[in-house]
Amino acid sequence: MKVVQLNIYPVKSLKSISLQQGELLSTGLAWDRRWMLVDTQQRFVTQRQLPALATVEVALTTDALVFSHPSVAPISIPLEEPQGNLRIVQVWEDHCKAWPESEAVSRWLEDALGEQAKGLTLVRFAPQFKRSVEADFLEGEEAHTHFSDGYPFLVTSTGSLQALNDALEKSGSQPVPMDRFRPSIVVETNEAWAEDRWKTLQAENGGFTFTLRKPCKRCKITTVDQQTAEVREPAEPLKTLIALKTQPALKGGYFGQNATLQMGEGSTIRVGDALVAVNRES
Repeated sequence: MKVVQLNIYPVKSLKSISLQQGELLSTGLAWDRRWMLVDTQQRFVTQRQLPALATVEVALTTDALVFSHPSVAPISIPLEEPQGNLRIVQVWEDHCKAWPESEAVSRWLEDALGEQAKGLTLVRFAPQFKRSVEADFLEGEEAHTHFSDGYPFLVTSTGSLQALNDALEKSGSQPVPMDRFRPSIVVETNEAWAEDRWKTLQAENGGFTFTLRKPCKRCKITTVDQQTAEVREPAEPLKTLIALKTQPALKGGYFGQNATLQMGEGSTIRVGDALVAVNRES
């Protein structure tokens, strides 16, 4: 097995950045989900409410986060930490400390996306704040993340995507690309759903180890085309995932595994890295 994709999402629910290599931190790949958008109630906003967020491209330079969109000129947000008062913002049930970025970013989003983006503010996770991962699946350990849905890493496999697409095509639906699932790390496998049996996933050279904690329950973002923001088949691929019952004891559709970094803080993960999996005990 080997790593075939690495992705970061500097801003929650905006476009990804594909990497050839990335720095592993306990909170996720470097720069992953360091920003997110909030509404006037300081609650997170994603493609669940606003699919058009998928059309905003993101880039990182040595000193700026850059947003691009076909309808407006790009805007740069300095990587230097902003000045001003911290806010309390909400992602799911967690309340986090964050800095608001300039109002110019809010105006840019409204210009790019129209009235539906009115009232949005870009906020940056405050590094002095720690957001804990839910304790239920950590076996007494601790882990932290930034603005991800709940875990610092999401691991998926090519074998599982192939099995899902085979089922979609069999039912007359269109296959979907891996970006529908917004993974951090994609592993090349021949076997479908193999990741659901892995307890740990480590570099063959011993440089890092992930612990796979919890199957990832999927939401309607999987129905959003990550290039165009179109929703061509509102029920898919969720309907097919539910029918496949990849997690028979759980309700809903599941794809991929949420993971934490067990060993390798500060090390580099690369596309092409050979991997070794250890299965859970039966």
